[in-house]
Amino acid sequence: MTKLLALIDASIYAQSVCDHAAWAAERTGASVEIVHVLGRRDVSSAPGADYTGNLAADARDTLLAELASLDEQKAKLAQKRGRLILEQAKQSLEGKVGEVTTKLRHGDLLETVAEFQAGAEMIVIGKRGEAADFAKLHLGSNLERVARSTTKPVLVASRAFKPVRRALIAFDGGASALKAIDTLASGPLLTGTECLLLTVGSETAEARRRLDNAVAKLTAAGHSATGEIRPGQPEEVITRAVENDAIDLLVMGAFGHSRIRALFIGSTTVEMVRSCKIPVLLFR
Repeated sequence: MTKLLALIDASIYAQSVCDHAAWAAERTGASVEIVHVLGRRDVSSAPGADYTGNLAADARDTLLAELASLDEQKAKLAQKRGRLILEQAKQSLEGKVGEVTTKLRHGDLLETVAEFQAGAEMIVIGKRGEAADFAKLHLGSNLERVARSTTKPVLVASRAFKPVRRALIAFDGGASALKAIDTLASGPLLTGTECLLLTVGSETAEARRRLDNAVAKLTAAGHSATGEIRPGQPEEVITRAVENDAIDLLVMGAFGHSRIRALFIGSTTVEMVRSCKIPVLLFR
């Protein structure tokens, strides 16, 4: 049985991550492994800090003992909180998914993802986490780290789940887009879903040929697919298509440029994930 890896925290996106994971699991027959990672800040009052200063030996020992006790209490509370988060998530999936397991880990999120992703077909993560600035629509810091570090498809959950009836596949003919087409054509995730393949740019014979080939591959696999080429800037055209074409899921390649270049020219991936109010399925 295939497996989906659902990454959750205590943010309001946790339930949505579970709902999106349930949707994907129901369609693919996959099991779901829910993972919650306790970072170093979750279990330490002040990592690396030195509060002792010029205190006398007895006073220093007393203070260090109190700090150690505080860290121990905080670690126990963090573990208890983590187990409650996982148990609540598991309960929300039971009855919808054939098999649900949970994992509570300490340390770095990327190390945890690297440990568990080998047997997973997809990673599901919320658009924003506990520390994100919701007022400014900032993305969760872990989202980009995970999406850049893995070669697995990453399903970015929106604020709330709704049924996926129409999907927009942003198709530029690149390696990530071709991987998306191959993966979707060979699996049942979007079976019965209307798929619009959209190429943004000038209509050329080569662009049309690549788009038609992609549409043909999905159609041959039994999917409902059409293709269009629309002029303009990718961010604007894709955003407009999502709104005007009643799209429920955006599929696109992730991070076509290096991090350094993205600092100067921006990233279509980041902008799409940030601005779209629907889930985004990323391929690298």
